Amino acid sequence: MERAQARIEALGRHIGAAPSSVSLEATHTAAASKKSPDDIVIVCAVRTAIAKAKRGGFKDTDIDKLVAPVISHILKTTKVDPSSIGDVVFGTVLPRGGQSATQVRIGGILGGLPQEVPVMILNRQCSSGLQAIAHVAAAIKSGMYEIGIGGGVEQMSLNAMGWDGSINEDALAHPVASGCYQSMGQTSENVVERYGITRKEQDEFAVESHKRAAAAQAAGKFKEQIVPVKVQTEDGKTVIISQDEGIRGDTTLAGLSKLKPSFKEGGSTTAGNSSQLSDGAAASLIMKRSTAEKLKLPILAIFKAFAVVGVEPAIMGVGPAYAIPEVLKKAGLTTKDIDVYEINEAFASQATYCVNKLGLDKAKVNPNGGALALGHPLGCTGARLVADIIPELRRQNGRFGVVSMCIGSGMGAAAVIERE
Repeated sequence: MERAQARIEALGRHIGAAPSSVSLEATHTAAASKKSPDDIVIVCAVRTAIAKAKRGGFKDTDIDKLVAPVISHILKTTKVDPSSIGDVVFGTVLPRGGQSATQVRIGGILGGLPQEVPVMILNRQCSSGLQAIAHVAAAIKSGMYEIGIGGGVEQMSLNAMGWDGSINEDALAHPVASGCYQSMGQTSENVVERYGITRKEQDEFAVESHKRAAAAQAAGKFKEQIVPVKVQTEDGKTVIISQDEGIRGDTTLAGLSKLKPSFKEGGSTTAGNSSQLSDGAAASLIMKRSTAEKLKLPILAIFKAFAVVGVEPAIMGVGPAYAIPEVLKKAGLTTKDIDVYEINEAFASQATYCVNKLGLDKAKVNPNGGALALGHPLGCTGARLVADIIPELRRQNGRFGVVSMCIGSGMGAAAVIERE
């Protein structure tokens, strides 16, 4: 028996390089079944609705007023002592005049955190929300504190997306670094050209995203993770934003095929097969299993593994195709072990490439639609995907989920979430 167990453990250590087999799948299950007091767990994960930038419900609502409701909801529903929270970390990308850190701090206080609880922001571009959750998880794992909140927020209505920094001439002359200056739309066209992604494939991917999101919304699947937000309209009225605004269930292939290319003459990346500019916030309450059990809090999921990789900046969209294998290796899993994938749809081009490259079952990818339909509030997206995947794993009675996204300037991030 001891020899057999030793062999199983040895196989587990080499699982990233080993071919899939019955014995290995058994090893995956056995390894994943072991619960530890030191598991990093998520006990609450929520988000606001995702609103259309510039013309949606949050167009005049600043960051602090998006952060406060999600923090308030977490504190009220879990009844965790606010003073026990060791840190609050929010991902956010656009600068908001350099005031984003202050606004997130204000949002924390208005949401019910005492002044003694610190707040910080971080920026790893489109993965910032997921990176914030990983940052909190790592800090708890290392013993820096016991309880933390990780999340993300973006207010794209009030912030410009364009590059406004100086240009490094040495970087422009560099074959790799020069790609960092390309617009995200240009990188989409680079993926299209390099990997032969057709316009039809992109538009079909977009239609499916809207179709799935519309069906999920109609079925009420998003309600349990959305925190309603009160906002003031221009005429002084108070309205409640509680439903994602970007979903167009009547989107058709014929309609999308009429749209002109947005980033390159003769290109195929359009407004219809690109992610929507959006506003929103999301957050998760994170702690060790032992802490959750002591506080008698329901454990929703384990934050099992996290990975970030670098890729060529000019084709930044391929990031998930490299980050996902890396995080699965860390978790001791294979693609066949995953029940649900939430891969951010920055562009239909790059999402199509990543799904095809990894050979994923398309039915498992973004079952409730993605950013093409829901929108992509940059710093919020990673945290939004975590809030979305946990209830979907429960609905499917699934066990493992992967959250992943590409990152501007050439990176990819991914995390493995295990349903409790």
